[in-house]
Amino acid sequence: MNATPNNFKVTRKHNQNGSRVREVGYQSWTSKNLSVESYHNDILYYTCRWDALCPYIAVDEELLANVQKPFIVYALPPDSPFGVPINDKYGLVNVASEDFESDPRRARKFKDISKGFRTFTHSETVVSGKEITFEEINKLGGQHFEDCYIDDREIHGFVDYVRKLDVLIIKVHSAEGELVLTDVSILLPAYSQVYGSFCQWNRAFKNKSPGIYACLLASRWAARNGYKFYNLGPVDDYGYKSLFVTDYEPIYALALADPEHPLAKDPSSPLHTDFRQEEWNRIYRQPAALANREPVENSTDRSDFRPLLETPAFA
Repeated sequence: MNATPNNFKVTRKHNQNGSRVREVGYQSWTSKNLSVESYHNDILYYTCRWDALCPYIAVDEELLANVQKPFIVYALPPDSPFGVPINDKYGLVNVASEDFESDPRRARKFKDISKGFRTFTHSETVVSGKEITFEEINKLGGQHFEDCYIDDREIHGFVDYVRKLDVLIIKVHSAEGELVLTDVSILLPAYSQVYGSFCQWNRAFKNKSPGIYACLLASRWAARNGYKFYNLGPVDDYGYKSLFVTDYEPIYALALADPEHPLAKDPSSPLHTDFRQEEWNRIYRQPAALANREPVENSTDRSDFRPLLETPAFA
């Protein structure tokens, strides 16, 4: 997914509608399926089909030339030349560190959570992404997608993204056999990460904190299988994630918009809450935007990847 010429290849394939299929990073797209409508205060703007469920969305000049505008793309790769750091950040769990679970507060919390699920069973299955279909993913997370207003095109985007990757599926059942949660993560060995894509859980078990338990199971799976980090995704709006986070990583994004568009005139829009106005239409990452941030080598081997920002010691 690194921003190198090899990742910017244009395929000669065509889909069933005759549209040429392009590829960048792990993604494939056509001019007809690239843009997805979003709204802020009834103002239309556009995101891409990987926005809701996928990490590290790669872009190139051709993709950006084909999007409908105003356009915002989040979670560009940390080693990409595109985009600027925004206010939100990824929360990473350093599962490779012995200090992660030995921290007294975590140890106490994790013991209490595990105790609440002691009569439950769980399964962990790694599935090749090329075998996953839209119907299967919708079955695993359909209620979650409906609750979070995730468009079918974004589910198709997930299926597209994982074609060359593996996916971890964790399921938890009660002693009576009732499905309590289904947690789906994307395995990113190039970044030594397990990325938490979505978790659908049964509201009948809300008092047991199934979402936190899913994070614990995924973190432990990642540690056992040689990954350095479990990526919790954006953290600013999710207080419960603070129990796990050991490191922060900037989220990079890119916004293309006419300054006279209604979205630009609305001070509560994501153009204002996530970006500074001088960052609108900035396509390439510039030194001024990376002040005080440690550069990351642009390498296709990310096994040595480490987050750019570190949290203070866990309190």
